[in-house]
Amino acid sequence: MARKTKRAKLNLSDEQRSQLKELSNSRKPPLREVQRAKILLLYSDGYSMKEIQKKTGISRPTIYKCIDKAVGAGADAGLKDYFHRPFDPLITESAKAWVVNLACSKPKDHGLAAELWTFSELAKFTRQYASNDGHECLSRAAKATIWRILDANPIRPHKLKYYLERRDPEFEKKMQEILMVYEEINLQNDQLPQDALPSIVTVSVDEKPGVQAIKTVSPDLPPKSGKHHSWGRDYEYKRLGTVSLLGALDLHSGKIIAQVHDRHRSIEFISLLKELDQYYPSESTIRLILDNHSAHISKETMKYLASRPGRFVYVHTPKHGSWLNLIESAFSKMARTFLRHIRVESKEELKERILKGIKEFNDTPIVYRWKNFDLGVI
Repeated sequence: MARKTKRAKLNLSDEQRSQLKELSNSRKPPLREVQRAKILLLYSDGYSMKEIQKKTGISRPTIYKCIDKAVGAGADAGLKDYFHRPFDPLITESAKAWVVNLACSKPKDHGLAAELWTFSELAKFTRQYASNDGHECLSRAAKATIWRILDANPIRPHKLKYYLERRDPEFEKKMQEILMVYEEINLQNDQLPQDALPSIVTVSVDEKPGVQAIKTVSPDLPPKSGKHHSWGRDYEYKRLGTVSLLGALDLHSGKIIAQVHDRHRSIEFISLLKELDQYYPSESTIRLILDNHSAHISKETMKYLASRPGRFVYVHTPKHGSWLNLIESAFSKMARTFLRHIRVESKEELKERILKGIKEFNDTPIVYRWKNFDLGVI
C-alpha cells in the first residue's frame, strides 16, 4: 500500500525539543534511541524523508516507523520499541513449574553426586529428562533459559543460606528470663549512685576459644609515600597454636575481668570464678549469665560452687542463644580492635597483648545495655 504524500505535523514543545536535543548528543543511551531523537528533531524542523535519510544514514522504513509512532502517540513513543510477541511462547507454564520443582530438589535426590545445582547442570538434567515427563519444549533448554525461568520466581538453587534451628524447647522462657535480668540491671544502674554496687552483682561470662597466635616470617613494610599507602605483609606465616580467653563483663561498671589460658577446661573456669570471688565484696551475690558449656556444669565446678554456698547464682542462656549474652558484644569489639590483624612472636606474647588490650578497655569502661526488650518472636 502506498504511503500518503501529505505529511502529518509533529509538534514538539520547548521542553521536548530540549530533551531530544540532549538525547541526540549523548553517548550513554542505546544507539537506537539517539538515532530516533535525531530523526524526530529533523522531521519537526521540516526536513524531507530523503534529507533525513541522508543526514542520519538510516533506512526509510525505520524512519517512517519512528515518525508514525511519534505522530500517533507522542515523541516518547517514537523513541521506544513496541512490545510484540509474534509467536506464542514455546515453553508452557507447566514446563516452567516442572523446572521450578526440580530446582527445589537436590541433585543427590536424582542419583547425582552434587549437593547443590549449578545452572549448567540443571539445564543438562532438564534436557535429558524433561521429555520423559511430557515437556518436549524443554528438550533443548539452554542455561540462560533455565536462569530466566528461575529468576522470574525467584529461586537460587546454587546458593546456600544457613539458619539455626531452635533445639531448646524452653527457648522462649529462658530468653524472657535473660531479658528480665537485663531490664532489672538497667533500672539498678539508673537508680544507684555512681560506683555503687547492688546486693546482687550481675556478670556476663563466656569464653572465646581458639584465638590464633600467628607469627610473620618476614617483617611488615610500613606505608611509604609515592609507593604504597598501606602496610605491606608477606602472605607466608607461621602458626604457633591457640589460646582461650575467659571473660567476665560487669554489667554495672563495664569492667572486664579476664584470664587467658592454653586450654579451656573446668580448672580454668574455676580459676575465673575464684578471681570473681576475690574481686567482689564478700556480702554480694554474684549472678552469672552464661551458657551450658560442660566446664560450667562439671562435677569439679559444682564442687567448688558447693564450697561457696549462696555466693554464685547461674542464669543460663538458651541453647544456641549465646547472642543473648552481652559479653559477646565485648568479644566482638576485641575482634574489631586489638585482635584485628594481630601478629606475635609467641603464645606468651599473645596472652600479654590480650590482657593489655582488656586493660585499655577497662581504663575507659563502657556499660553495655540491652535496649530492645520487645522480643516476643525472635
